[in-house]
This record gives sequence, structure tokens and C-alpha cells, in this order.
Amino acid sequence: MREARYYTKLKEGDNLQCQLCSHNCIIAPGKTGRCRVRKNEQSRLITINYGLCSSLALDPIEKKPLYHFFPGYNILSLGSFGCNLSCGFCQNWEISQRVEEGRILRPEDIVILLKEIEENCCGVAYTYSEPSVWFEFVEDSSRLVQASGFKNVLVTNGMLNEVPLRDLLEFIDALNIDLKAFTEEFYRKQLGGSLKQVLKTIEICQESGKHLEITTLLIPGLNDSRTEIKSLAKWLSELSADIPLHLSRYFPRYKFNRPATPFKTLLEAREIAREYLNYVYLGNLGITDYADTNCIRCGQLLIRRTGYFTQLVGLNNGVCASCGYRPPLKGVV
Repeated sequence: MREARYYTKLKEGDNLQCQLCSHNCIIAPGKTGRCRVRKNEQSRLITINYGLCSSLALDPIEKKPLYHFFPGYNILSLGSFGCNLSCGFCQNWEISQRVEEGRILRPEDIVILLKEIEENCCGVAYTYSEPSVWFEFVEDSSRLVQASGFKNVLVTNGMLNEVPLRDLLEFIDALNIDLKAFTEEFYRKQLGGSLKQVLKTIEICQESGKHLEITTLLIPGLNDSRTEIKSLAKWLSELSADIPLHLSRYFPRYKFNRPATPFKTLLEAREIAREYLNYVYLGNLGITDYADTNCIRCGQLLIRRTGYFTQLVGLNNGVCASCGYRPPLKGVV
């Protein structure tokens, strides 16, 4: 356990207000906030998951998914339990929606693990569950990882408040943010969250100059309308048309039993999004034809992806070998 950052003691009673995410939970003594991992204990806010790692693996970075950041590299992926949303379709609900024990790690252990890996590893991804509710450990670890010359990646739902977000971005190199829909109604009813907060997070991350990619899981009848896809893609393009958008196929999971997203829906959504964005990928298909990266100027195949196997085939010193255009890729030489 560790004392949490970003909270205040309220004037009346022994309640505390957590200020880490946009819920700004008021937490009574002995209780936790919505994330289930930040607890009011003797008038101090405690993080009960500090150093508790529920999942750890060496993954292809494309699995995060990040397609334009160190393509072809592996990344050490780790996560704890807890989440500040309640998605009925959660893909990792076994750890996000439960409070469990995990392997105990110190921040310095992460650097030791990185230095022991000899498999083309670029750094650490904080993922699986929501890393922002693991904030204190992620911050301590990412500071050491950065100082050791490795990269830090955050795979997040974007519900972090502005002050802690800006503090953490000092140590983060790349983010994949789940933009789960483009209506407040969906966020309120299906997630218990705030679209406005997530859009603000995306704006801050883009302005910071950090590498940014976006993922949207398309759920039939809830967030897959042509109008909503158009609005989402148009909004992203106003930040930058070069932000990669991953449109991912939904499958029944946790509390949701709706049929899987039709392939046709994903293809149509991709075509709509490509009217505004230069790089739109499809995920969870088991088909690789929609994961390659092509030059937006001449159409040359630059990166071929077969499953999670990545080949840089049309690049010469980071530029298109055919026309000389430099695509927005990081970690490519």
C-alpha cells in the first residue's frame, strides 16, 4: 500500500475527495472510490494496488495496438487490477472489475526485467486494466524506465484529470486512448464515464507532442452508426489527420451477449473514417489485409503486418522508398 496523490480532506466529517479522475469520488472512511483501489484509511487516501501486478507478458507492440510507434518491436506489458469505468463489454473484466492479489513488484524491478530481455524490446506498456488507477506505481516505474533509456506506453481510457495527466506525461512516450464512442449518452449509460473528459485528454496528449493512437470498439446498434463514425473521425482529423485510428471488432464478453460486429460494418466504418484520416486500421478480425501501412502520397506498401508479425518493406531511412515521403512513424530508422 502507498499513500495516494491528488486528494483533499473535506472540511466536515472524515470524508476524502479523490481528484485523480473525473469522477472526483467522495470517499467515506473504510470505503473505496469507484475504481475499488483507492481507499480512505484513517483520513489518508491509500492505493491498495501499489506494486501489485496481476498480468505481465512480453507482447508485440502492435498488440497494444500501436502501429506507428517502434513497429516490429516487443514491449513489456504489465497491469494491475481496478478500473474507473464499468463497461459491460470489458475484454479484461477478470482483472478490471475484481480486486485481486498479484505479483509484488518494485519500480526498480521493471528496469531489471527490461535489461534482462534480449528480444528487441523498446520499453514498458501499462495496460490490461486501467493504468491511471495504478497511478503512483506507474509514475514511479516510468520515471526509472525513462532514466534507463527505455520507452513508456500508456494504454488508457482517458478519464484522468488534467493535473495528474500532465504530471504523468512527463514520463510517457506514447499512448493508445480508447475513444469508446462519440456520444455522452453512451459514456453515461454504458460506461459510467464522460466523453467530454476523454476528448480533453486526447487534446492534451496531442498538444504535448507525445505519440498518440486511438482505438474504438464498434458495438452493433450502440456506437456504430455512420453518423457517429463520421463525427468521431472528423473531430480527430481537426487535431491531426495523421492520428492512427484502430476500429476494433466487438465480440460478446462479460455482460454483453450481442452478436459480434459484422465484417461489413467495419469495412463501411473504415471507408467513412478514411474520408478524414490518413491511417485507419481494422482489428480483431483475424484478417491482415486491413493492418498494413501504405504511403499516403504514392500508395507504396511501407509496413506489412501478418498477425503480429511486422515487416518494414517500403522504407529507406524512415522515408518511402518510392516517393521520398516521410510518414509519421516513430522508432523507424
